[in-house]
Amino acid sequence: MHTLRMTVMGLLLLGLFVLGAWLWNRSQAKRVDGAWIFIWIWLAIALVNLLVGVFVAGIPLLTEILVLLVVFGVPAATAWYLSRRFVGGAAS
Repeated sequence: MHTLRMTVMGLLLLGLFVLGAWLWNRSQAKRVDGAWIFIWIWLAIALVNLLVGVFVAGIPLLTEILVLLVVFGVPAATAWYLSRRFVGGAAS
């Protein structure tokens, strides 16, 4: 359940980053890619989640690495897709 919550939270946070970048880009000359900024911040959050799981909750490292692949991977893959599709991908 925690993995699902973290993944959904990542997708919601990605939405906020993309919306913020869209609003920023409407008023500024320099374009900002909210999806790529999100990936680095979400990686840090996902790694902290891994460390808390291993050192505080006592979950085995291998299990937490598999959880990290989902918690980080799904939102990061979505961010990568959005970045390619709407910012710098095949359209440019």
